[in-house]
Amino acid sequence: MANYRGGRINEEVRKEVSDIIRNGIKDPRMTAMISVTDVKVTKDLRYAKVYVSVFGKNETEKTESFGALKSSASFVRKEIGQRINLRYTPEIIFELDDSIEHGMHIDALLNKIKEK
Repeated sequence: MANYRGGRINEEVRKEVSDIIRNGIKDPRMTAMISVTDVKVTKDLRYAKVYVSVFGKNETEKTESFGALKSSASFVRKEIGQRINLRYTPEIIFELDDSIEHGMHIDALLNKIKEK
């Protein structure tokens, strides 16, 4: 698979997974805001690692929302199979991505240093 094709597939899967999470999943445990940051589909199109950031009021809300998201992976896979025409429908693996929170923490530290 050419490199540009892999990037196009990753981006298309990211858009569709984001739309499915926003509009398709009706789990009441998902109360936190979930953002899809990146998707990495393997070259053989068997697996897709979906990196998500979860923003919630507290840590329990975040873990509960992420657990609900992981339990809905088979539903997301079925929807991806219907929306995107690929040879294989990749198995969805959700991974927690805390890079946005880490960046906000570093920004807060820099602002704190700037004030001194």
